[in-house]
Amino acid sequence: MAAAFRFRSVARETRLHTGASVPSRVAAAVARSAGCLQGRAGCGAMSQRQVLQVFEQYQKARTQFVQMVAELATRPQNIETLQNAGVMALLRPLLLDVVPTIQQTAALALGRLANYNDDLAEAVVKGDILPQLVYSLAEQNRFYKKAAAFVLRAVGKHSPQLAQAIVDCGALDTLVICLEDFDPGVKEAAAWALGYIARHNAELSQAVVDAGAVPLLVLCIQEPEVALKRIAASALSDIAKHSPELAQTVVDAGAIAHLAQMILNPDAKLKRQVLSALSQIAKHSVDLAEMVVEAEIFPVVLTCLKDKDDYVKKNACTLIREIAKHTPELSQLIVNAGGVAAVIDCVGSCKGNTRLPGVMMLGYVAAHSENLAMAVIISKGVPQLCICLSEEPEDHIKAAAAWALGQIGRHTPEHARAVAVTNTLPVLLSLYMSAESSEDLQVKSKKAIKNILQKCTYLPALEPFLYDAPPNILKHVVGQFSKVLPHDSKARRLFVTSGGLKKVQEIKAEPGSLLQEYINSINNCYPEEIVRYYSPGYSDTLLQRVDSYQPLT
Repeated sequence: MAAAFRFRSVARETRLHTGASVPSRVAAAVARSAGCLQGRAGCGAMSQRQVLQVFEQYQKARTQFVQMVAELATRPQNIETLQNAGVMALLRPLLLDVVPTIQQTAALALGRLANYNDDLAEAVVKGDILPQLVYSLAEQNRFYKKAAAFVLRAVGKHSPQLAQAIVDCGALDTLVICLEDFDPGVKEAAAWALGYIARHNAELSQAVVDAGAVPLLVLCIQEPEVALKRIAASALSDIAKHSPELAQTVVDAGAIAHLAQMILNPDAKLKRQVLSALSQIAKHSVDLAEMVVEAEIFPVVLTCLKDKDDYVKKNACTLIREIAKHTPELSQLIVNAGGVAAVIDCVGSCKGNTRLPGVMMLGYVAAHSENLAMAVIISKGVPQLCICLSEEPEDHIKAAAAWALGQIGRHTPEHARAVAVTNTLPVLLSLYMSAESSEDLQVKSKKAIKNILQKCTYLPALEPFLYDAPPNILKHVVGQFSKVLPHDSKARRLFVTSGGLKKVQEIKAEPGSLLQEYINSINNCYPEEIVRYYSPGYSDTLLQRVDSYQPLT
């Protein structure tokens, strides 16, 4: 009776703790076994098979429990119920189970739970589960290693603090050892976990480097398995992105040559990671960018700009942008390879954030010199940037397009005219003055307008600004008229007939201000009576003269 009572207590306790149907059935099965054994005990000594049956039932119950929890953890709607039922405390001892399958499934369930949110990942850390995982990672079979590495990745991805907890429990050395494992799946799981730890900040990335991961990750990208190549390239990207020193570590391990060879790999997901890794290396300095270029990525990388996968296009544009931004010489190399025209075509074929790195790349190229800006103009980059400015709903993409147009138009009157004739200036002005525009978009639009206006001598594009521009923009517009009109008689006549001179007379400027000086310069281009004629109040003066005039009789 005592045995039956104990097993029934276990059943009740399990039901109370989990609230799940499977654990309840498991507890009931154990209780039934206890009842059977009680009956048999009264009939005589139990056979060996009957004794072992108790353990088989218990093992079967544990197996069913971890399998069902692992299955339930795949659906987000179950997570809160599992958490409230104390699932973490029930899974922890099963990591030490004598049955390897139960250990692996328990680790898989923990990983799925920790992957869901940082609260559950925090529970894994606070439950002292990490040290056990790290120990088992070095001792157990390949299936357990993959599951344990998954848990470490799921915990480490949420925050630098949780990733640091993984480092503090000594996981890095064990994960690096797993990179040398014979099984590609183990290598992949370990590389994934290392990448998720390294991506948070430079300190964690340095810890991964110090553990000796980089040379082994470079070996992993040379393995035949595409999935392993992807994850290893992603991890190298996560390490290299933080600082020039970390990027140099990746370069010193010989990564660039192997990454460059995979640019034309048919697998789109692999190309994404390869292009990302090369971008993260090239962005830090001129020397690193030149090393990437020396791997002969041009013109090969330009084919990626026509890829069907938008992320491949975006990452290819990002790589070209990170190279172009450093020096005029690198930008010229890209122009010579046909890179500017290819990026413009890519920007035209994409929408949304995929366009952004291409737009910025055009701005960086144009910023370097007059000739490079003219290369963007000749390749019909300005109309494409205007389309981005008008069509894109996101302010940060519009801001990038406004900045790029400003970089193109700021060099000479010819550059400014190329931008002005596309009717871009009114669009920039409306974005600057719109209350719905973000602060960054307003700042970049204002800067672009000033850059273009200060060089623009194409008066038809400037004249509308006399009527619409706020005072801080208006002074630049009037300033340009004051520079052009003294030297162009046709422009002076057109300025009168179009109403421009009349509008200038209506502007109220502070005496002695720069704006007043510009107005005076314009007025000096015309006879005094013309200026007086278009001045406000002159018609009233004429009427007064009519009233006071005495006709001859």
